[in-house]
Amino acid sequence: MAITAQEVNKLRQMTGAGMMDCKKALTESEGDFDKAVDILRKKGQKVSASRADRETKEGVAVTKVTENGAKGTLLTLTCETDFVAKNEEFGAFANTLLDLAVENNASSVEEILALPFENITVAEKITEMTGKIGEKLEISHYEVISAEAVVSYIHSNGKLGVLVGLTNTNGTDVEEAGKDVAMQIAAMNPVALDKDGVDSSVVEREIEVGKEQARAEGKPEEMLEKIALGKLNKFYKENTLLSQTFVKDSSKSIAQYLDSVSKGMTVSAFKRVSIG
Repeated sequence: MAITAQEVNKLRQMTGAGMMDCKKALTESEGDFDKAVDILRKKGQKVSASRADRETKEGVAVTKVTENGAKGTLLTLTCETDFVAKNEEFGAFANTLLDLAVENNASSVEEILALPFENITVAEKITEMTGKIGEKLEISHYEVISAEAVVSYIHSNGKLGVLVGLTNTNGTDVEEAGKDVAMQIAAMNPVALDKDGVDSSVVEREIEVGKEQARAEGKPEEMLEKIALGKLNKFYKENTLLSQTFVKDSSKSIAQYLDSVSKGMTVSAFKRVSIG
């Protein structure tokens, strides 16, 4: 049957698919729009499957903090190329997914994928978008922080996002201090909040590395443990957030900087997600 340009355009508006794909789907479905949408979706599933082994090292990070400032969310939507990542529609889709996750109080990527999106699920919509764009798309990270005050930060490249949870704010406006700490986290990539948060496997590795370094320097065996523990303390200072030297004022640690803003204020939790 003959498919009109108006029908093709209507299906394009409904699905966002390409003109030729819409025309082929309408021809195959004999003008049935519902069947045509299913055909396009199936095409998306086929594209998605064929690209399942592709790496998604590009994308965008988006954040949202509730009006009362007590909860922050961070989502990354990834794709294969920088060209797609910089597309306005791609960025808008990432923000739509984040809004949907927040509205439904989602706590994981799996929960987001199962949420309804128009008349399908988020997972199916991502498959549909994969077919439309021609690249593998995925929600690679979703993080949530609840605290007395949460501040978010997106680095200028749009591929790195940070959430910082603050406590003991004493009613202080923490936006500037939170941004300072978030930018520190973005730049210095701490492994934990403090030494108590460092994974035991990391501690064991650092001690072994410290011993081997001391041994290579010819230090006596009975001194290796003490030397390694000294190096471990240096590791804590350089790699845990509250102990790190504040980049904007080297005379203070992050803990001291926050205390100077508001007595007793500190970081209760943080999340840092980088794409690529």
